[in-house]
Amino acid sequence: MSASVDILPVSTAAQLERFIRVPMRLNAGDPNWIAPLLLERREALSAKHNPFFEHAEVQFWLAHKGGRDVGRISAQIDHLAATDAAAPAGYFGMIAAEDDPEVFAALFAEAEAWLRARGRARATGPFNLSINEEVGLLIDGFDAPPMLMMGHDPPYAARRIEEQGYEKAKDVYAYISDVPVFTPGVQARLNRPLPAGVNLRPVRMDRLDEDVRILVDILNDAWSQNWGASPVTEAETTHLARALKPLLHPRLVWFLEIDGEAAGLGVLLPNLNDATFDLNGRLFPFGWAKLLWRLKVAGVKRGRVPLMGVKRKFARDPRGAFAPFVILDAIRREGVKAGITQGEYSWILEDNLAMRHILESFGARIYKTYRIYGKKIGGSPAPSAPGGEIGASVRPDMTLRL
Repeated sequence: MSASVDILPVSTAAQLERFIRVPMRLNAGDPNWIAPLLLERREALSAKHNPFFEHAEVQFWLAHKGGRDVGRISAQIDHLAATDAAAPAGYFGMIAAEDDPEVFAALFAEAEAWLRARGRARATGPFNLSINEEVGLLIDGFDAPPMLMMGHDPPYAARRIEEQGYEKAKDVYAYISDVPVFTPGVQARLNRPLPAGVNLRPVRMDRLDEDVRILVDILNDAWSQNWGASPVTEAETTHLARALKPLLHPRLVWFLEIDGEAAGLGVLLPNLNDATFDLNGRLFPFGWAKLLWRLKVAGVKRGRVPLMGVKRKFARDPRGAFAPFVILDAIRREGVKAGITQGEYSWILEDNLAMRHILESFGARIYKTYRIYGKKIGGSPAPSAPGGEIGASVRPDMTLRL
C-alpha cells in the first residue's frame, strides 16, 4: 500500500456519512449520475435498520489522500449465500474511487486482507450489499441514467478493477422497452379467459405483510438454482416493502395462483430516479414537496420490473410455463393506465436464456451491461459469526430472475 493513501475503517456515524457521499463528489460532473437519497442510504448501510446485517458480516473503508476522501469500498460475508466449502467466497462492494491506480490498489488490498482473515478464498463483486440488491459494475450503457436501485459507474472503473487481478465471473443485463407488444400468437392466448385453476390478483395493500411472506416463498423457490443464489429473508423483504410503500401501486404488483397455490408474481415500480434527479440526495427543505408532486401529481413515465418469478414446480405445467406472459400482460395493461410508457427489466443473468427470450419476444433490448468480477485471494476456511455494528468487522433490484 502506498504511504500516500490512508485507508480508514468506518466506525462512526460521521465516517459513514463521508462514505455515503464519496460517489456524489466523484460523479458530480456526469450528467447521467443521479445521487441516491441520503436518508435511504443511511438506513441501507446501518446494522440497526437493515436486516441483511442479521446474517452477514461487513466492513466499510474510506480512502483518504491529499486531504480529501478519494475512494471507498466494502467487504461482506453473507452466511446465507451458497458457496464452495473448499474455496469459500466473500464479497466486495460499494466501490467508488478517483481514477487513480494507487487508490484502487489500496482499497482492494484492505478488503481482500479482511476477507482472507475470515477464511475466504475468493472475492466476488461488486455487491451492494448482497446479490439480492444492487449488483455488478456498469461496463456498457453509460449514456443513460440508471433506473431505481440500479448502479451507475464511471467508464474507468472496470479497467482499474481488472488491474487488481479481477476477471469476469458473470454479466447481467438491463433490458428496456416501450409498452410491450406481444407476438400475435401470444396475444391471442392472452385474449382468452385464463385456464382452469389459474387466478390472477393484485397485491393486497391491507394485507401487505401476508403478501410479502408469499412473495418471499415464491422468489426463494424460483431463484434457488440461479448462479450465486442467496435466499431473501422475510425481514429483508418486509423492510424493503415498507421503504418502497409510497411507490407501490396496488395494480402494478401481481400474484398468479395455480390450483389455489401462489405460483408466480411480478412487480413494476415507478422509476423514483425520474423524480429525484435534481435533488442531490436531499429531501429537505424543499425536496419532499418536489418528490411528492412528481410522484403523485405529474407522475413518472418510466418504471422498472425488479421482481418476477414462477415456482419451479410449475415449470412443466403449461399454465406455469405461460405464467410470465400473463403477469407481464397485467403489468403492461395497468402500467399504461398509470401513465408508464417505458420499462426496464433488470437485472437478467446473461445465461438466463428463458427470461431473455421472453423479453426479446416483445421487443425489449439490452441497453446496459453490468459485470460481476471474481478473484482468487487465497486463505483457508475459517468460521465466522454474524451480528454486530458498522466498523466492528460485521455487517436495496432485487433482481428479475426466472
